[in-house]
Amino acid sequence: MKDKIIRGIAKNGDVRFFAAITTNLVEKASKTHGCSPVASAALGRMLTAASMMGVMLKDDKDKITLQINGGGDIGGIAAIGDSKGIVKGYVLNPNVDIPLNAAGKLDVGGAVGIDGNLTVIKDMGLKEPYIGQVPIVSGEIAEDITYYFAASEQVPSAVSLGVLVDRDMSILAAGGFIIQMMPEADDFTRDILTYRLDEIPSVTEAINKDGGMNTILDELFDGMDFQILSEYEPDFICGCSKKKVEEMLLSLGKKELQDIAESEETTEVVCHFCNKRYNFTREEIYELLKNA
Repeated sequence: MKDKIIRGIAKNGDVRFFAAITTNLVEKASKTHGCSPVASAALGRMLTAASMMGVMLKDDKDKITLQINGGGDIGGIAAIGDSKGIVKGYVLNPNVDIPLNAAGKLDVGGAVGIDGNLTVIKDMGLKEPYIGQVPIVSGEIAEDITYYFAASEQVPSAVSLGVLVDRDMSILAAGGFIIQMMPEADDFTRDILTYRLDEIPSVTEAINKDGGMNTILDELFDGMDFQILSEYEPDFICGCSKKKVEEMLLSLGKKELQDIAESEETTEVVCHFCNKRYNFTREEIYELLKNA
């Protein structure tokens, strides 16, 4: 089953929605970072959210960054998405291992913690990026993003994110949805959707059982004439290269490059997003110094 994101509207445009299946990209991210089950669930939720929020952007070059750090054992998570749903991300402590929560499920909220903030950064080609920040509500990520939309963007939203991890630590299902009420939406529509959101199956249950999001969308928007406007193929792709790492090293300035060249025979730079390693000899660092 391919990953996909669908964007659509319902009730004559009074409601817009984004629904995502991200099983493969979360599997790729989990293996790249060697994640424990709870780290896979937390990183997967962040990547799924960044992918859906990315396709909300208007320009091909726009990017969105989500960061959360609540002081928990996981240490913090970052995810970056673009307007096509392509994402990359990492978790500071991919080996975090904590007991299941009271419901017998992976305790993402406990791993993330609530002593901190969720930060959303939108780089839309302007002189300064847009930065929104809200306190963490639960650390479960979906609830925190729901609060972000309400508090920072003043858009009533329902956010659901899920990652189902198998016993062998592979990803059985991952995905989510974002439903947003437009200013024209009436109270009756809001009430109906609120009721139906409590009745639908979980995202991972629907994906794992039916292979898609059709069951959820049919139940949520029954009688609301929902339309799918576009589809995207999300993926986990870092996009780093030695050239980009050279640009990063150049940004350090001459003094620091000089110190690196004098103290190290070989300098290794590891990409946070994909764990790829780049090695620079002393001669290569000196060559960079000429261009610094």
